[in-house]
Amino acid sequence: MKLTMAIAGFGKSANRYHLPYLALRPEIKVKTIYDHGFRHYPEAQQAWREQGVTLTKDFQQVLTDPEIQLITLTTPAATHYQLAKEALNHGKNVLVEKPFCQTKAEAAELLALARRKGLVAMPFQNRRFDSDFLVLQRVLQVGYLGRPLEVESHMDHYRLQATQVNGAMINGQFYGLGVHTLDQMVALFGTPKQAYFDIRPQQNQGDLDDYYEVDLFYEGFKAKVKSSNLVATPYPKFLLHGTQGSFLKYGIDQQENDLKAQIMPGTAGFGQDDPSAYGRLHYQNSNGDWIDKSLATPTGDYGRVYDAMLASITTGAPKLVSDQELLTVMALLEAGAASAGPHVVTL
Repeated sequence: MKLTMAIAGFGKSANRYHLPYLALRPEIKVKTIYDHGFRHYPEAQQAWREQGVTLTKDFQQVLTDPEIQLITLTTPAATHYQLAKEALNHGKNVLVEKPFCQTKAEAAELLALARRKGLVAMPFQNRRFDSDFLVLQRVLQVGYLGRPLEVESHMDHYRLQATQVNGAMINGQFYGLGVHTLDQMVALFGTPKQAYFDIRPQQNQGDLDDYYEVDLFYEGFKAKVKSSNLVATPYPKFLLHGTQGSFLKYGIDQQENDLKAQIMPGTAGFGQDDPSAYGRLHYQNSNGDWIDKSLATPTGDYGRVYDAMLASITTGAPKLVSDQELLTVMALLEAGAASAGPHVVTL
């Protein structure tokens, strides 16, 4: 099946996480790219024009084109709700960059609108195809560690900077990065019973958060997701403890490093982890022997979000991110933003 689509927004997100993967998928045609200013990536703009893609500053041109079936929104977070609503009302399926919108109520409204019109609306949760997450998923599926007891997920950096930034939390680190780490845990474990939030400015001297720590409490299990810009010695990306052992994985998905270095999907070796960064298992087998095992990292592929979207639109396949998963993540984001200072919320 074929799909004709448009991209709204032509910033880093479109050029790093969407268009390079779409270029490898001939069954999905990018017909139009919309941006309100096209101030960035002039060489890429010219390259797409040469491939026959229309570049426009008029969003109505995208909305009223009968050939366009899907619009991917990579515009600023605060615009997502309104643009997605317009797209759905014009009969377009929508794939929305994170965060999907600002509140659970907005998300529920957009999902209900999509259902009424027989359309697909879904967030772009590309980090479900991070290689480090895929290997964690495999550890849980195989059951190396017995019953899982606790997992810790980090998305840290060392970026020392003196800033004074104020603004709505939708533009902060919790909504920007926390949405990914929360979605990964919800994808694995579902809706938690309670959640603890510590979200605050750490080095930013304004009121916009640049640090978060969230604990998700399940029956007999806890998941911690954490991000800081002042971590000079990295934690493991994932650390999982179970009744029969532990799993540890350092390092982010190599897709990220390759894309930053302008190495594109389809290049030999793209996204492949170095064996020195493979995850490590230390567990007790059924004979009572302690086993140390290295797990090769699967190669991630953010384009698989588009494969799933294509299947949902053209064949009615279940969405990669279910409506319940999206609403759970939105409820967690909203609960974290609801109160200043550390607090606990029952879901």
